[in-house]
Amino acid sequence: MATSKPTSKPTARRVRRLVTGATVVTSLAAAVGVGYALGRDTEGGGRPPSSPPIVLANADLTVAAGCDELLASYVDRALEAVGAYGWGGDVVYDVMTSGDAAAGAAPSSEAARSTVSTSRTTSNESGTNVQEAGVDEADVVKAAGSLLVRLRDGELLAYDVSGAEPRLLSATPLDDARGSGWVGDPGGEMVLVDGRAVVLGSSTDGRSTTITTVDLADPTSPTVVDVTTVSGRASAVRLHGDVVRVVLQNGLPELDFSAPDGVLGQLRARLRNRALVRDTTLADWLPTIDGAPVVDCADVAIPQADVALGTTTLLAFDPAEPTELTTTAVATDSATSYFSTDRFYLAASAPQWGWVDCMTCRPTGGPDAGGTTPLFAFALDGTDATYVASGEVEGTIADRWSMDAVGGSLRVAVGPSSETGDFNSVLTLREDGADLVEDGRVDQLGVGEEIKSVRWFDDLAIVVTFRQTDPLYAVDLSDPAAPRLLGELKIPGFSEYLHPLGEHRLVGMGQDASLDGAVRGAQAALFDVTDLTDPRQLDVVRYDEGTQAGAATDPRQFTWLPEQRTVLTVVGQGWTGTTGWVSVLSLADGSMSNRMVEVEHGTDVAGVRLVPLASGKVALVTGEDVSFFAL
Repeated sequence: MATSKPTSKPTARRVRRLVTGATVVTSLAAAVGVGYALGRDTEGGGRPPSSPPIVLANADLTVAAGCDELLASYVDRALEAVGAYGWGGDVVYDVMTSGDAAAGAAPSSEAARSTVSTSRTTSNESGTNVQEAGVDEADVVKAAGSLLVRLRDGELLAYDVSGAEPRLLSATPLDDARGSGWVGDPGGEMVLVDGRAVVLGSSTDGRSTTITTVDLADPTSPTVVDVTTVSGRASAVRLHGDVVRVVLQNGLPELDFSAPDGVLGQLRARLRNRALVRDTTLADWLPTIDGAPVVDCADVAIPQADVALGTTTLLAFDPAEPTELTTTAVATDSATSYFSTDRFYLAASAPQWGWVDCMTCRPTGGPDAGGTTPLFAFALDGTDATYVASGEVEGTIADRWSMDAVGGSLRVAVGPSSETGDFNSVLTLREDGADLVEDGRVDQLGVGEEIKSVRWFDDLAIVVTFRQTDPLYAVDLSDPAAPRLLGELKIPGFSEYLHPLGEHRLVGMGQDASLDGAVRGAQAALFDVTDLTDPRQLDVVRYDEGTQAGAATDPRQFTWLPEQRTVLTVVGQGWTGTTGWVSVLSLADGSMSNRMVEVEHGTDVAGVRLVPLASGKVALVTGEDVSFFAL
């Protein structure tokens, strides 16, 4: 896949040693390639630099002159969001949806047969089904050659999968490594790199993340080499080569807010709550290790747009040196981020509420305040992240699957907002100096409908929307400045996850639905996209009523075996008394045959994985066991 390269390198990094003994290396997100540099002090960030700092690349992000100014920026924004009832008051929003709208324009008859294809792969050597080729994602199980490691009940289990049956080599308790002070799950998900597992766990309240690095050079006797606990919730974990990147979210501080009482209770409560906000420190807003912020004040970019209050931090390290952390932050709380092989994109969300001083007063904000989504782009090089460009799009970005980058072009699928019509769009953006500027767009996709899934290829987007039927749209992106709608297909039901099966086939996992839009159960649909002006549904497998396709919410429960022309995917039924099956979909002559294998029950259904191994076998990982799945 062709990708754009950074046009500049970050400035020299400073090393700061925390009292915990961990070595923290902070990287300045400078934009040297566009002619800017940031002023910084060298004595801990509290003293202003000798010359005024220059804005980060453009006016969308700025940097404070020092730590006092950075704290003041958080406090000033927070004072606008606190009232007599604390953060946001007690506001309930009624999100209204519009009625029927005119249908979108049909593709031109002159579109003819396109030369674009669906050949972009998403396979990964670690066994995890990923969004972006070359960018591994965290999971509960990983494979490398004859070694398979999985997480279960706070333990890291290592297996030899070279024999007739998987053989357990070791079980490493992560609770013991974490220590008695930790309250939560020490091992949620992991990545595997160069014989080391990096395990991410979350505290019970979701406000802290523990990062445990385990050396598996001798898988019969693993060694815990580092345990670091940082405040903040890990919303994404990616692996670029030998660099682990963690996106940390620090939301609004937990403060001991007062509640109104008495005749003047609302006024007194609001004044007390505002005083609590004024007393916050940077440790309340930034990620910390043992109470000390891990991000330098000069490395926190402040958005000028009205965005959600908090901090999103990109933390990077090489597992060979797990205590050397490189950090770059943006002063907004956002869970929507996307990684390409050389870019990190953060989509900021608008404030989700406004504060009120009484229960019946009109709020000052809403879930869609502004109607635009700011976007910030960072170039990735080693452990460094360098801010390079920013912009905004009108509309809403549902999740990371709605973004993609290839050949220097950022492509985004957006839903309707207060600044758009009642339809969905696909936009392309390019970096023009320090700005992300719109290059081209296609509108009127799914009028009055909601985007259910998006799949990107080098020069193609497949978008599925739904209200009563399932329109599947094929958008030609071969010319980013002039994207065009090639064809569409309307069928009952909808696909929540799409996966390419070579150049001419797609399979969609989602829900069957009646003609009036009532969902009935999971379904798998096979699509022919040979002629993108006329996509066709070749076959559909409908599962029992009340079933759910696991890949719809977690694509890691989908495995494609191209040599066998077989899809392995998890299907569950029931919220209590849950049963999980592996659906074995065999493809031949444009049709699918299905075989259901019952494999798990209860909450463990969500953790079922089917991992292709180097030997050609497939490991079935369930709640208690690792076995080979019979194809």
